[in-house]
Amino acid sequence: MTAFAPRLPIPTPRERPAGPAAFLLGIATNPLSLLTRRHYEELFVPMRGLLGTTAVVSDPAAIRHILIDNAAHYRKDPLQLRVLKPIFGEGMLTADGADWRRQRRTLAPLFTPRRTALHARAMLEAGLAFRATLDAYPDGAAIRVDQAMAELTLDVLSRTILRGGLGAEPKIVTAALRRYLATAGRVDPLDVLGAPAWLPRLGRTFGRGAVQTLGRVVDDLVAARRGEPGAQGRDDLIAALLDARDPETGQGLTESEIRDNVLTLMAAGHETTANALTWTLLLLGAHPGVRAACEAEIDAAGPLDDDPAAAPDRLPLVKAVIEESMRLYPPAATLSREAIAPDVVAGHALPAGATVFISPWVVHRHRRLWDEPDAFRPERFLGPARDAIPRFSYLPFGAGPRICIGAAFAMQEAVILLATLLRSHRFEMQPGEDAPGPVQRVTVRPKGGLTLRVHRRPA
Repeated sequence: MTAFAPRLPIPTPRERPAGPAAFLLGIATNPLSLLTRRHYEELFVPMRGLLGTTAVVSDPAAIRHILIDNAAHYRKDPLQLRVLKPIFGEGMLTADGADWRRQRRTLAPLFTPRRTALHARAMLEAGLAFRATLDAYPDGAAIRVDQAMAELTLDVLSRTILRGGLGAEPKIVTAALRRYLATAGRVDPLDVLGAPAWLPRLGRTFGRGAVQTLGRVVDDLVAARRGEPGAQGRDDLIAALLDARDPETGQGLTESEIRDNVLTLMAAGHETTANALTWTLLLLGAHPGVRAACEAEIDAAGPLDDDPAAAPDRLPLVKAVIEESMRLYPPAATLSREAIAPDVVAGHALPAGATVFISPWVVHRHRRLWDEPDAFRPERFLGPARDAIPRFSYLPFGAGPRICIGAAFAMQEAVILLATLLRSHRFEMQPGEDAPGPVQRVTVRPKGGLTLRVHRRPA
């Protein structure tokens, strides 16, 4: 299989690090623009600047050391928490130490392989419902794919782990999440400079309404479930959270932990998959040969109705296309940790308090780790080639104890939805239109959104 078509735009690496003013502007608007050529060519890049002592680490062995072997000596860094806590509170995404371990143990039973497989049919039904809406458009209609995928994956959540519906118009929830990520989800220069918390941050001011909207939606959902007779034991996230107990201590979640984890899973659980599908549709539109091969595989496999949970195994190319899309456009561009004690990483001494950045964006495009790293080549994830990929050079869901708890859920969902859409439709850019570049807003999103033309496949 060959990479066709032009490569899609990515920020041009800098030749040298940004100065203080350019750094503050870049970290607030698009942190990807701060990366230098050196980051893509060296496996350990130290720096001293406004963030103190930092290092971008891309060496797979060093990544394993930080995230697994010596994970107890690292914690979430303060800057990351200042960005995430205003909306996600003390949920599993932002909790640390003993609190995080207790929450992880409590939530893990909700994402076992068996429970994930049970959600497959609802995922398929959501995909079929969305496909029916596409049929109502005239052939060649322009749609905002990023918004459509966000609404589709939110529908999946309402049919699966939030069974019983969102209790609010999905468009309202989607719009609030997008508004938050575009405003309060940015890194504020005042946080970089260590300004007091009482000083207002512009992004958080503009995003306050979105945070309040999402908080009201979650509060209403929890209150409704709590008021239902026999809610405990029902097969949905909120009822399960109300009834959840730590298997080691028997302790349940607090009210704030229930609220924060519902919001975390609602936001992260649809945003990351929506972005993966958005980038995948763009990549397939730019590589018609790969798309044709996917269509052939989907047609040969037949309908998924009999066993939708088997879709990732029955459609290895479709799965590989999604994995390659997440290599080029990982859901989370950066993982960061603060060293709580001195350490040696890749032969370099790190003092306590240093921040290490493990950037899936950089690791996935690193010149030493990948052949033609900027090319779209799904065959990397097929057969023996897949087995040859070093474990810690591919991190779409993170790694170690804090690996995304819903990774299997998200992959199953993405394969089912993509196969359902490609069975009947094609998504393409109009000739002469420019593809949007990526921008980092907690997740990696198309700058300004993505509009594609949707065509019905020839019979």
